[in-house]
Formats: sequence, C-alpha cells, structure tokens
Amino acid sequence: MVALSAVGCAAPALSTAPETESTATAPGTGIAVDTATALQSALDDTRSNGGFPGVAARVITPDGTWTGTSGASAPGGDTAPAPDDHTRIGSLTKTMTATILLQLVGESLVSLDDPISQYVPDSPNGTATLRQLADMTSGIPSYSLDPQWAAAYFGDPSVVFTPQQLLDYAKQLPLAGEPGEVWQYSNTNYILLGMVIEQVLSQPLGDVFEDRLFGPLGMDDTVYPAGSAAILEPHLVGITAQGQPAGTTTDATDWNPSFGNAAGEVISTLDDLTLWAHAMFSGEGVLTPELQQVRRDSILSSPPPNDDESGYGLGWGQRADGYWGHSGTIPGFTTSVFHSYDDETTIVVMVNSDVPLASGEVPAPAVFEALAAAIG
Repeated sequence: MVALSAVGCAAPALSTAPETESTATAPGTGIAVDTATALQSALDDTRSNGGFPGVAARVITPDGTWTGTSGASAPGGDTAPAPDDHTRIGSLTKTMTATILLQLVGESLVSLDDPISQYVPDSPNGTATLRQLADMTSGIPSYSLDPQWAAAYFGDPSVVFTPQQLLDYAKQLPLAGEPGEVWQYSNTNYILLGMVIEQVLSQPLGDVFEDRLFGPLGMDDTVYPAGSAAILEPHLVGITAQGQPAGTTTDATDWNPSFGNAAGEVISTLDDLTLWAHAMFSGEGVLTPELQQVRRDSILSSPPPNDDESGYGLGWGQRADGYWGHSGTIPGFTTSVFHSYDDETTIVVMVNSDVPLASGEVPAPAVFEALAAAIG
C-alpha cells in the first residue's frame, strides 16, 4: 500500500552540449527546447495512457529546471495541478523518518545496532536492530497485509489508528523470517521507528518532523498531520480503487492517513518536495557529511531481491539505472523523488491517483520512468 517503486529502466546521460541555435532553451528554464518538449510529451502520454486525472513534475539538471503539468488537479476538473498544491506523499515519509533516525545516531541518543526490544518490548522479532528495521531486513511483517486491518480501514476510512494498534495487527501475522535473513518491505518497521523517535525525544512525531526537518529547511507547506484527515488548500483531489468494487474508483482525498504514521502520513507540495530532495540527496541542512555517507553506504546487495546493481538502504533505494530515491503510494495519491548522482539530475513527481496503469505500473513511478527516458 505504501511502497518503493520497482527497480529498472535505464536513464540516458544528460546532454551538456553548448547552447546553439539547434539547442535553444525553453524560456526561463535553461532546458533545451527539444528536451522540454520531450518531457511535456512524457507527462501527457503517460497521463493519457494511465487515465489518471493529473500530474505535476519537476526535473532539475545542471543546465536548469523544468516544471510541467498535465491534466487536472481534480477528476473532471479544468484547473491544472500546481507546484503549491498539497498532496499526500505516502512512503516518501520513510525518507524523513530515516533521516531523523540518523540524526539521533549522530547525537548518540540511539545506535543503529540497538535491538528494537530495547524501546518496544512487545515488538515481533525483538532482536532486530534499528538498522534492520530501516533497511527492511527485520523480518517483521507489514500490518497492511493483515485482513483484519484492511477490513477496519476500508470499512471506515475515517478511522484513526494508533501506532500500537498498527503493531498489534502486525503481531497477528507470521514472521517473514529471522532478522537479517530476508528482505521484505514492511510499513511496521517504520511505525516502530516512529515509536522509538517519540520515546527518545519525548516529543510527538509531528513536532519532531517540524523542528528537525520542515522548519529548518523552509518547508512551510509540509505537515505531519498526526491523525487528522484535513489537507491544506490548495490541494489535489485523489482517486483510488482500493477497497472498491472491481472497475470502480472513489475520492480518497479526505481518507484519514493515520495508518501511515511514520511510514507514510506526511502532506507536502511539489515546491517543498524539491527542497526535501536537495536535503535528502546532499545531506545539507539535515545530516553531517559523515552521516550522509553512512546513508550512501547503507544500500544492500543481499538478501534478494537486493543485488549488486540495485538495493534498499536506510529509507531509500538505489536503482539499476543509477537513480536513488523513493516513491510513495497512499489511497488517492502517488509520488516519486529520485536523483542521479552521475548526471546530477533530480526528478520529482506527484499524481492524484494510485490506480495502477494497465501495465500494472503505479502512476507516479510510471511518470518518473517516462521523464528519465525523455532526458537526453
């Protein structure tokens, strides 16, 4: 339900040809006109093929920045999505939670080698370390796989879940394996990390996010809603097929995001996600160079499906095509934020739908793939 995008798709190298008459730039962007045209076509074509209402995206390169939109901010509407529209970012929240965890490591308040039972005694696989929770090798199953949780949430999307309730759902499921033995994407890992953060700092998670990330970075339109279903104006209106009769969708904009908690509850904008992308991929303003390097070095090459070309680490993944980052899915909304260190290119995408394309791809990751392919 809240997931990293699939690994794949090679991104061609960014052209650095000097500007000539044939490489004229789009006004105000620094991006070559033919590249800007290709990027817009990628947005339009992916939206048309996917049938989702709207998309806003930004591509940041050494040559300049391109921002594009396609479709509408609401189903059936005629207002285009805008960079200051609020959206639910789903699992991109994990990149923020992992950053705070690393901050606590730097302050000697926790160690990545601490067992989760030191903080949450009733956790499954209590010997799993905080590192193993963050890189998804804890063996602790995701509560979102529990039919009882699904019945409770889709039966009443306004329901507010506490972290302990979410953990209790996970405890009903079989373990994925012993700590370090298997890799399984699990929202429960990040619910537990949120519980650790609140316990260590004696602060509500929303205050921690604001004090340590949003405030210092100037992300004024980003919030951790702390169980509220409210979403600030202006905002995208998002559709989902989750929990609906086959072939139908519904407006999920006001569904309560509390089930996401530290794994997926944050609300942001394209503009603020641009700020977050710079902080996440450079460490500037959030992590020391040493801790940023710990994060860079955290990418796993095993157990499968991690391998020598792609893998997951402390709250982010590295793809085989050289892009690093994360995607997010929550009913009604999908997002992607990825960066190529080789090309110094960042791609940020937000879509007001989580309904899979006919190919099975998730909307925002599909747009990311198309934009990465269009950069030339």
